[in-house]
Amino acid sequence: MAYQMPSAMATLDAPPASVIKVLSRQAVRPDGPPSAIGDLTLSVSDLPMLSCHYIQKGLFFPPPEDVPTASLVSLLVSSLSRALAIFPALAGRLVTLPDDRIVVRCTDAGVDFHHAVAPALSLDDFLAPDTDVPAKLTNGLFPMDRTVSYDGHHRPLASFQLTVLGDSAVFIGVAANHAVVDGTSFWHFFNSWADLCRSASPKLPDFRRSFFGESTAVLRFAGGVGPAVTFDPDATIRERIFHFSHDAIRKLKARANRQSSADTKNPEMRDENEISSFQSLCAHIWISTTRARRQLAAGATTTMRLAVNCRHRLRPAISPAYFGNAIQSAAATATVEELASNGLRWAAAKLNTSLAAYDDGAVRRAVAEWQAAPRCFLLGNPGGAVVTMGSSHRFPMYEGNDFGWGRPLAVRSGGANKFDGKMSAFPGRGDGSVDIEVCLAPDTMAALLSDDEFMQCVSHPL
Repeated sequence: MAYQMPSAMATLDAPPASVIKVLSRQAVRPDGPPSAIGDLTLSVSDLPMLSCHYIQKGLFFPPPEDVPTASLVSLLVSSLSRALAIFPALAGRLVTLPDDRIVVRCTDAGVDFHHAVAPALSLDDFLAPDTDVPAKLTNGLFPMDRTVSYDGHHRPLASFQLTVLGDSAVFIGVAANHAVVDGTSFWHFFNSWADLCRSASPKLPDFRRSFFGESTAVLRFAGGVGPAVTFDPDATIRERIFHFSHDAIRKLKARANRQSSADTKNPEMRDENEISSFQSLCAHIWISTTRARRQLAAGATTTMRLAVNCRHRLRPAISPAYFGNAIQSAAATATVEELASNGLRWAAAKLNTSLAAYDDGAVRRAVAEWQAAPRCFLLGNPGGAVVTMGSSHRFPMYEGNDFGWGRPLAVRSGGANKFDGKMSAFPGRGDGSVDIEVCLAPDTMAALLSDDEFMQCVSHPL
């Protein structure tokens, strides 16, 4: 029988400290002998992330049946210990060497595991439809809030929190250093932890660091003082999860490709230049968000940035199991007036062209450019006209994350790396749909919610 979410049990106005209480904290170290991996040098794809917050992602689960909380904590901790033995990078610390290279020293120093309770809260308090994400509450589900990745020199590279709600549903939240993992590696670890928890065999990570060659570029930080985030984390934003059904996305793709709905189902009608479903959805979001930013002048330049996984784009390709950052950012630009007048197909074609051009040569040119002028990745929206799409609807957030008592019910993220225009793509729950976590300035969000052209593509999750 499918789990049914109960009615709300609490208001959302109380500060999280009064409703989400950490009962215990413990250090968890890898199970087994010390790691033999040694130092892992941060690559040209890792180093720019030192100014980013730790990644914070987690999953809501139905109540574990016939598993007392004490046993649940023990089960998660013991399987986490085994997972760290396979992924020793997360159990280490960052170290700056005398030549200023920064490495992950796999010292088995360990991670933190928190057990928290929120007896006055239920799933409905977090997952109610047609409302903003209750950010203050959701942030309380994660450890290491606002921790900058450079701080991994003296803080754990990952931290974990189990929160048991008043309706016995649970949330498993993970914070992981963004200079050590990208989204692909993050969910690889999450899946592996779940595999071990239910006695399955995980896919082993690949720690080789040779895919960009032996770079000699370094980032230097005077006096050992690390970088700050490149945006204002205190700026007021609103967060929403917008659900796009498989059918709605299929219709956007048909419009972008000027096809009939039947064509999109026929593989023979597809070609290499076809605009993808996700590119069509991103173009729709780019246009709609820009239209909602009513303060922008017609001639202002807008930018849509998409995270690019380089693993399969390099030649030779690197392992899908490569554990580290292998990401760059592809950008498309247009004026406000161009987006408004040319429409979905034109905007989607610009995104398609940008991504199609991101081949081995483009990746290596970006690497060479960075090596000539090493710098931290610039997150934020200084001109007020940028949309940045992170995460991926292809990440295995639901598939592969069964810890032994059922599939996840929903994905949520913490407050890390959020600013006006930051968006994250999540898969829908197994039906070909996509959820987009949208962070916008309050007036822009209000305008977007009143935009019929945008909202007619939004639906409720099943």
